[in-house]
Amino acid sequence: MESMIPVRMITFPQKVAGELYGPLMLVFTLVAILLHGMKTSGTVIREGTLMGTAIGTCFGYWLGVSSFIFFLAYLVNAQITLLQMLSLLGYGLFGHCVVLLVTYNIHFHFLFYGLWLLIGGLSTLRMVAVLLSRTVGQTPRLLLCGTLSLLHMSFLLYLHFSYHQIVEGQNH
Repeated sequence: MESMIPVRMITFPQKVAGELYGPLMLVFTLVAILLHGMKTSGTVIREGTLMGTAIGTCFGYWLGVSSFIFFLAYLVNAQITLLQMLSLLGYGLFGHCVVLLVTYNIHFHFLFYGLWLLIGGLSTLRMVAVLLSRTVGQTPRLLLCGTLSLLHMSFLLYLHFSYHQIVEGQNH
């Protein structure tokens, strides 16, 4: 729950958990939510393909974006390690899990967009606040935090709409 409470003090570096147990469990939870949503929608494909797609998508995002943001952070001299970035982004996926769990089989887009802005926005804001506290200078902050915000919020849109497209495309 703490991953959705933005910090107020950005004048000194905020503490970031340096462990991967929680983030790993959240990535697996996201995989399970995607699998559940695809199965309950009536999708009929081989189990390995369904599982592989969900695992590849979730772990690819987590590891890929964490590495990319860490690389950007390195370029702008932000004080964060790769382990801390993996942990921060992994815990940031809690908001995605909540939004998808609530809206996956409900095709009421107004509810999704509301939760996307509120819950997805809060988890993104938490990560942005931590990176702001660890980055010096306006331009590096804008580059780093803007990129993270865009990628994180877009991923939730991608999961919601692309997996619905996959499901709808295979049912026809």
